[in-house]
Amino acid sequence: AETDALTGLYNQRYFHETLRREVMRAHRYQRNLALIVFDLDDFKTVNDQIGHLAGDRVLAQAADRLREAVRSVDVACRIGGDEFAVILPESSSEDADQLYRRVQNAMRGTALGDHERLRMSAGITELQHGDTAASMFERADAALYRAKELGKDRADVAPSDRA
Repeated sequence: AETDALTGLYNQRYFHETLRREVMRAHRYQRNLALIVFDLDDFKTVNDQIGHLAGDRVLAQAADRLREAVRSVDVACRIGGDEFAVILPESSSEDADQLYRRVQNAMRGTALGDHERLRMSAGITELQHGDTAASMFERADAALYRAKELGKDRADVAPSDRA
């Protein structure tokens, strides 16, 4: 199976296979490729406060918002727990940041009960010379953790070697 049963997005295995293939294609044809990795802020608290079944509904709603925001060529995936990723072919980190803003605005409209809103943090990167799928993912993941350390509900863009 290529899809996640809960969200209907592509699953982790499909994500890693597709990222590997897109990295090779982008290198071969000297094309842009961007990656955004994000997770829902304080999701453990959501599960603790409203329960795991309700938490699953929140994940499904988050996936719906993500699906509405991406382009048809983008590959939206659930890569585990409350972590999601989008592969953006023919895109720069600026394009990925624009996508993050669209998703962030859509998520803020998703209620988590009576008053809380869904928030997310993201790490963004674009393909660098010599990148593998693993190195690209690691850079985006490190940027995600920087965004969390900087206060959450934000994106951090990994430095580029194209300066």
